[in-house]
Amino acid sequence: MRIIAQHITKSYGTIKALDDVSFLVDHGELFGVIGPDGAGKTTLFRILTTLLVPDKGDAWMNGMHTVKDYKAIRKILGYMPGKFSLYQDLSVEENLKFFASIFGKKFDKDFALIKDIYAQLAPFKTRLAGHLSGGMKQKLALCCALIHTPEILVLDEPTTGVDALSRSEFWDMITGLKNEGITTIVSTPYMDETARCERVALVQDGHILQIDTPARIIESFQRKLFSVKTNNLYKALTDLKAFDSAHAVYPFGQTIHFVPKDEGLEKNKIQEYLVEAGHENPEVEPDRPDIEDCFMELMRNE
Repeated sequence: MRIIAQHITKSYGTIKALDDVSFLVDHGELFGVIGPDGAGKTTLFRILTTLLVPDKGDAWMNGMHTVKDYKAIRKILGYMPGKFSLYQDLSVEENLKFFASIFGKKFDKDFALIKDIYAQLAPFKTRLAGHLSGGMKQKLALCCALIHTPEILVLDEPTTGVDALSRSEFWDMITGLKNEGITTIVSTPYMDETARCERVALVQDGHILQIDTPARIIESFQRKLFSVKTNNLYKALTDLKAFDSAHAVYPFGQTIHFVPKDEGLEKNKIQEYLVEAGHENPEVEPDRPDIEDCFMELMRNE
């Protein structure tokens, strides 16, 4: 195992950011930590990268203890924090040369691992980092995290705040690193990004709700599910929450997802209820769950 966390607990005053968190990440695995803001993802990653000491529990990175062996861990670790933290008054090339020099590397000789990513940055190599677009900043930060060819890569919400295309391109780059044997752990609040991971941990309020492959997590959703559309989604959401047959009701993009208590409930009963509540021509169709539906159900159970 490249990453081991055992019973990690961390509090800030009366707020418990992590509560008895344990998991394993295999060599070369792309492992996702998925959850909303405030779930404890950043605290966990700061502990793994030796920047925080847990109140209880232990963590090991490539066999080294995050507290006792922090200096050795930092040599084999690539870390990209959630907030852009490079030198904004240095150019793209100057940032890369600086971070390469920290690890005793030379940017112009030791950049084989980042060659494909840097190709997209090369036209802007003299531009100050602070003047790059959001997507380009993230690519530069990834290059700096990889410049010393780390054994473990830790990415804290690397796609937050960038456009959908840049998010997709970034994940393509992360996925490509698997061929290099780099163990990668990445956090994100975006449920749709779970499909890019081999396994994911769903996290809420400092607890791990479930760890499995994205496919198996979706398969674990055993309830009936309907997608609802009306010309007044807010009113429909309120009305459906008051429906006696409702197990769970929540907005889902431009629709509402409705999970009934009774598996025998058919869509016409939901339509009839909405018509009686004053909705014209409501559309109700059976739907297939995705990872977000599973997360919502796990939160209810928790």
